[in-house]
Amino acid sequence: MSKIPKVTIIMATYNRAHFIVDTLQSIKNQSFTDWECLIIDDGGTDNTREVIAPLLAQDSRFQFLKREAPYKKGLPGCRNFGLDLAKGNYIIFFDDDDFVHPANLKISLEAFEDSSIDFCNYQKCAYQGEMPAISTTAFAIEQKLTKADIAKVVTQEIGLASCTVLWKKHCFDTIRFNEKLLYAEEWECYIRIIAKNFKGIILSNVLYYNRKHAESNTGEFYRDNPIRRASYVEAVLMVMQNLKEKQLLTESLRRHFISLSIDFKEYDLFGQIMAILKLSVLQRVKWQFFYSTFPLRLSVYKFKKSIKKG
Repeated sequence: MSKIPKVTIIMATYNRAHFIVDTLQSIKNQSFTDWECLIIDDGGTDNTREVIAPLLAQDSRFQFLKREAPYKKGLPGCRNFGLDLAKGNYIIFFDDDDFVHPANLKISLEAFEDSSIDFCNYQKCAYQGEMPAISTTAFAIEQKLTKADIAKVVTQEIGLASCTVLWKKHCFDTIRFNEKLLYAEEWECYIRIIAKNFKGIILSNVLYYNRKHAESNTGEFYRDNPIRRASYVEAVLMVMQNLKEKQLLTESLRRHFISLSIDFKEYDLFGQIMAILKLSVLQRVKWQFFYSTFPLRLSVYKFKKSIKKG
């Protein structure tokens, strides 16, 4: 490895002694070798440090660090700590319970032969239990990604997951993760990056394998964990405010966010969205009607769809 590594891998970890060794081994097996991996411990209480000790001793590219004050507890604080320590010209975030394709960095870096791009997004594959077969497809560009596509990122038609993007470090020169968020922090952060007109490439290659289990943040969100749900609501409001300020909040995106708010009545997400939009009385009545009748219209749509299938 060169004195200054080309890529910095940032991994937050919290009580993942039962998963993290496999993840780190998949990083160690990367065909591209000029990297550093900053493992940021978020105050865990298990024996993570002990189980990874052999890897730390064998390979100096791995560094185990405790999150320091003033960085807040949680993924955003750990990642921001890592960003402030990173030496590489490229940044990537990996989770502590997943598996990385052995050619992940090699293939991702090939995308940067196009000097006009600032990031490379690739595909992931979820698994539970046994690892799926490793994809061996050749480097393949699916499309470019610019600010013009931001609505697709917001609605997650284009999915920029936290661990599926290799970034040029300059994307984070003035941007950090919001440490108030404990879910959807990467969605909110990455939208801010794209809104600043950084450009990327989307690859069709599957280069990351995310383990599905009940202890993950995503698993907790879909089990209606109130902390994760409240964070998602906060992220939605932050994204809306940012898009509004940059004049990127289209009518279709308004409709998207208001439709989402149906599932978050306990937070009065609809009312908070209306406060951000600051609409005329007539417009507010229009969206109130849309909000109130949406569940009925959705039921009718699903009924018609089931009849067509039948």
